[in-house]
Amino acid sequence: MSEQSLWTSDAMAAAMRAERRGTLSADISGISIDSRSIAPGEAYFAIKGDVHDGHDFVDAALKAGAALAVIETAQRDKFAADAPLLIVDDVLESLRDLARASRERLTAQVIAVTGSVGKTSTKEALRNVFSAQGKTHASAASFNNHWGVPLSLARCPADVRFAIFEIGMNHAGEIEPLVKMVRPHVAIITTVEPVHLEFFSGVEAIADAKAEIFEGVEPGGAVVLNRDNAQFAQLQKRAKKLGIARIVSFGADKKADARLLDVALHPACSAVHARILDHDITYKLAMPGRHMAMNSLAVLAAASLAGADLALAGLALSQAKPAAGRGVRLVLTVPNGEATLIDESYNANPASMTAALNVLGQAKAGPQGRRIAVLGDMLELGPTSAQLHRGLAEAVQANAIDMIFCCGPLMRNLWEALSSGRRGGYAEGSAALESQVLAVIRAGDVIMVKGSLGSRMKSIVTALEKRFPGNAAHDEAAV
Repeated sequence: MSEQSLWTSDAMAAAMRAERRGTLSADISGISIDSRSIAPGEAYFAIKGDVHDGHDFVDAALKAGAALAVIETAQRDKFAADAPLLIVDDVLESLRDLARASRERLTAQVIAVTGSVGKTSTKEALRNVFSAQGKTHASAASFNNHWGVPLSLARCPADVRFAIFEIGMNHAGEIEPLVKMVRPHVAIITTVEPVHLEFFSGVEAIADAKAEIFEGVEPGGAVVLNRDNAQFAQLQKRAKKLGIARIVSFGADKKADARLLDVALHPACSAVHARILDHDITYKLAMPGRHMAMNSLAVLAAASLAGADLALAGLALSQAKPAAGRGVRLVLTVPNGEATLIDESYNANPASMTAALNVLGQAKAGPQGRRIAVLGDMLELGPTSAQLHRGLAEAVQANAIDMIFCCGPLMRNLWEALSSGRRGGYAEGSAALESQVLAVIRAGDVIMVKGSLGSRMKSIVTALEKRFPGNAAHDEAAV
């Protein structure tokens, strides 16, 4: 296997117990499930999704330069006899087999992250921290589900020093099979909050589902838990029952092993003083908000547990950037000046929505500017949904948000709870709300856009960027 290769075709075939067809390249440079973005030399896995069947795009993938395609036995007659194929009974299960083989060959320290809020941001901060200290692999985007985790693991090079995987769920029983593939040395639960309540009896049941991550922790491994969270004791008890001896807590609680001692919140960053596993450290965190500061404690605790240098880890956090749709800031060019856009459009739940409103409350508007929140429905909240949406009015008031735009039938509950002076506009869908938002933006405004992925708030972000082209914001805070 060459230095540039991720796998050999022989190793892939053996791991997946696959039948070979055609002339296969010896070396495979990567793994893809998307024919539109596949790079030459990669292996294409023809996974059947909810909407599309990957077998319909095998020819396109091979034409684009794929080294081979992995297909199901039942589909083999669709392709030319000389097409470079690995033929298996089930493509997704074969991807899982390859993921398990990938894990077997790793000598890296493996970290897994789950939680109701902050998984991706924490994973990205971990990537930043570890990359400064050795070759590091981490899940792309939010690849944290039944296909995203095995894909991320199968893509992991054998020679990395650190490997980080995000694991998500919205039903009980989804985390356990994924974490047993990943087998982390360190598992983090950022927090447990009332999300996906449509599928759970309550927060305690959500905590039980998150605790499934303990099932895959390697012998002698550790878990990192939020001591400030109401479900800490429940999670701690479950970890102990499964024989995990190293339980590290983080938070502002005086008993926390990774403890927040002080934090200065700035519009675009934070200055943090903490005690991490008996070591004092002061660092700048490039992502604003108290919630980000709290999660940075988990990042540094995990870094220490994985053998990274704590001082270098703290230094790296000054360069950490939010993931797409999770707090990315843009400076918009508007008539007579500039406005700031905070893109939180990727997803939302009551905890993350409140945190985003807190960040907006910290933002500095210009002399004639306003703090404007554009909020879409928070989905999968079950019978308490109306109450949870209406309850956001408290955070709006506490953070002195000047104007609120609401999008969707659920967010109507917040709209009706707002004073008339704060009502910017309402629409049933994001497309209908775009023109209302665009019409009011002026120099000095700070606009935050947030909602669940299904509420399609990204379209409003896109509309703002198109109407008012700008650039990435830079950090001018003196820390």
